Amino acid sequence: MRLRVLGIVLAGGKGTRLYPLTKERAKPAVPFGGKYRIIDFVLSNFINSGIYSIYVLTQFKSQSLLQHLSDGWAFGGLLKQQFVIPVPAQMRSAGETWYKGTADAIFQNINLVEQSDPHLVVIFGADHIYRMNVASMIEYHLERRAQVTVAAVPVPKEQAAEFGVVEVASDGRIIGFHEKRPDSPTMPGDADRVYASMGNYIFSTRTLLRELRDDAAKEGSSHDFGKDILPSLVGRAEIFAYDFQTNQIPGEAPDYKPYWRDVGTIDAYYEASMDLRAVSPALNLYNSEWPLRTAGYPDPPAKFTFDEENRRGQALDSIVSAGCILSGGMVRNSVLARGVHVHAGAVVEDSILLDNCDIGRRARVRRAILDKNVRVPPEATIGYDLEQDRRFHHVTDSGIVVVAGIRSQVEIASVIV
Repeated sequence: MRLRVLGIVLAGGKGTRLYPLTKERAKPAVPFGGKYRIIDFVLSNFINSGIYSIYVLTQFKSQSLLQHLSDGWAFGGLLKQQFVIPVPAQMRSAGETWYKGTADAIFQNINLVEQSDPHLVVIFGADHIYRMNVASMIEYHLERRAQVTVAAVPVPKEQAAEFGVVEVASDGRIIGFHEKRPDSPTMPGDADRVYASMGNYIFSTRTLLRELRDDAAKEGSSHDFGKDILPSLVGRAEIFAYDFQTNQIPGEAPDYKPYWRDVGTIDAYYEASMDLRAVSPALNLYNSEWPLRTAGYPDPPAKFTFDEENRRGQALDSIVSAGCILSGGMVRNSVLARGVHVHAGAVVEDSILLDNCDIGRRARVRRAILDKNVRVPPEATIGYDLEQDRRFHHVTDSGIVVVAGIRSQVEIASVIV
């Protein structure tokens, strides 16, 4: 019998801690790595793992996300079981409300599960940067005859207060959940680490449908998997933790260490982006056996011009995407998305520039994130005078300057030196 697996991606979060990058877009639609969006990671993991029936549940500020899914993920195979379909919030609850929690999001679309009639439902979030062979987690789920399997990643116990922690027995069976508790139980045989839930679940369909209906009827429930449904299953269902550090990706070296980052804040997003610049990056975007898929655009190649002293277009320890032109400008330790133009004498260091940014002659940008279409006038500076930057832009506690979209051109002009 061929196993029928339905994938559901929860992509409706506001992403308030990533503001201002989420001012006009949902967090899963935030660009990453030059040409991708955050949601591309979970969708690529599904497709590469052989999961071709996928619903993407959207909600807040979804236009950018819907456009990206239309450009890059609208495909149909010869079989009706092959699809990636965005599902906007349709307020199918009795009170016609927005999704109240992760479980309520599935409950309001329970008809999609019933119509698909899968053996398993794989429910993943769209908020993290990682590569994962989901087929290995499914195999683990089947071997243990589990009703529910929760993906978990080991983190230092000092970070327990930042995560939902899974308490497990030596055989991987889950015996407790602890929501952001500093004193959460550590991993079996490892007193220095705890299992953090990744927010990725596999359910047997019968268990999922039963629990969703029971939870929807409970007064006082927050209708969330991590807070309500999963803790209630402990002791009355076969529920296991899958150790993400055991996951192996085809095409990676045997000593490969699985990479997972919660890019929920500007600083975390910045650090994950900077990880890509390493000679041997922890997150490998160049594995042809496990491609990171995204929308395709008819961009020209990147171009570097002027082989002249003090006017040489070049990039060092950086990622430069298609359509970029470095006409006499210098880029160091940075990530440039599509269509960025760096003019003569300009210097960009330790920064992330999203699509179509334009850095004027002799302008300087340091430790900054520039959203799409930002125009930095000639001679202007960003990241050199943080007090001045705070007057016009968002600046994190660590000193990363985030410049919002098109309207920033006039504001940047006022900091010309």
